[in-house]
Amino acid sequence: MVEASPRKSGPPTGGVRRIHIPQKLRNLELALLIIACVINASAVVLVQLGAIGHIDTTLVMLGVGLSVLVFGLHIAMRFVARDADPFILPVATLLNGLGIAMIYRIDIALGDSGWESAAVRQIAWSAIAIVAAIVVILVIRNHRVLFRYTYLSGLVAVVLLLLPLLPGIGREVSGARVWIGVGGFMTFQPGEIAKIALAIFFAGYLVRNRDSLSMVGTKVLGMRFPRVRDLGPILVVWALSMSVIVFQRDLGTALLYFGIFLVMLYVATGRVSWVVLGLALFLGGALAASQVLSYVNGRITNWLDAFNPAVYDAGGGSFQLVQGLFGLAHGGLIGTGLGQGRPDITPVPQSDYIIASLGEELGLAGVFAILSLYILFVARGFRIGFAGQDDFGKLLGVGLSFVVALQCFIVIGGVTRVIPLTGLTTPFLAAGGSSLVANWIIVALLLRLSDTVRNQPRLVVT
Repeated sequence: MVEASPRKSGPPTGGVRRIHIPQKLRNLELALLIIACVINASAVVLVQLGAIGHIDTTLVMLGVGLSVLVFGLHIAMRFVARDADPFILPVATLLNGLGIAMIYRIDIALGDSGWESAAVRQIAWSAIAIVAAIVVILVIRNHRVLFRYTYLSGLVAVVLLLLPLLPGIGREVSGARVWIGVGGFMTFQPGEIAKIALAIFFAGYLVRNRDSLSMVGTKVLGMRFPRVRDLGPILVVWALSMSVIVFQRDLGTALLYFGIFLVMLYVATGRVSWVVLGLALFLGGALAASQVLSYVNGRITNWLDAFNPAVYDAGGGSFQLVQGLFGLAHGGLIGTGLGQGRPDITPVPQSDYIIASLGEELGLAGVFAILSLYILFVARGFRIGFAGQDDFGKLLGVGLSFVVALQCFIVIGGVTRVIPLTGLTTPFLAAGGSSLVANWIIVALLLRLSDTVRNQPRLVVT
């Protein structure tokens, strides 16, 4: 017998078996959260013992306060998302905590202390980000509500991308104009929130227009290419990405936006030709930018010829890249130990190069463990997306997960010299309030998606 079965369980009747997801999911999540918080606290203590030789309870107590907020999110999920995925929250908590421990270690090396230190700011932003995740979980009870706001999300994304270009509030940091000043005492990167709005817009747009993008076209060399009049969406997103490179001087963000759209387009249509066209467009645009824009050409030169003394000594040259590679090499297999390396030698080690800092003190084994956490996070996100029965939820789940995956590849690939270095932050680890807020909102949306997916009617055969 085949029946569409709801979540609530009951005694079998007439050969029909109903599916029920027990509260074991939340209990498993609770156990993993406790382990994550213990590891995070241990990391801070080890940093203190390794760097200053004694334990300072101030930062430990701030970390405990942050753990209380995480458990608050867990409790909220027991009431409003009790069937959500049990692995995403503990993984995000562990990554966030390891990032705080390493930022604190770099503060010690740089002589920064007190309430103005980067570690304290990171804890404050983490608290804001977790509160934002709690609000998302409580307010959005079904991800399908977001489908109604497809075009509004697109408009919000465009406005957020344009804000840094406005005189008065736009700020240029490290050569990239992707920041805005908030209240005269802090900066925020609106592009981090824009990537979530773009994922929602792309998902809704592709669901509405999938047929015209996937079924019509001319077949060339075994691949069906779209008609010229159907190229509009990819050309618009390509133009948007190129404008980010030209006006905001941010190659990494441009690659992130275009990559999200390209992957979601492929998932929606199943056509490899879109991927081929997209890669050709972006590579062609990046090549042209490297010939016209000096900063793009400089990044490529630093990547290809990093150990050339002329490039290494140049102002804004490959010094940072080479120092990061030396730090990773110094860490070896098992690292120097928390608090016992020299991550402060590399410029901005707490943000762009936090992976190199962690690699020096935790070694190759520690970097592999961190990468495994990211792989688990992304894999669970993909699983949530593909388990859904509605196309919007599938595209949104894949898009949000790919945001984290691609951002990790761009940042870690740049630090390890696999690709040219860009200015993105490592999700959850690197110092940066806007990145933390955006990534914790992604956590909340994936948790909401997973709960909704498990609550969908399922076909059961007995």
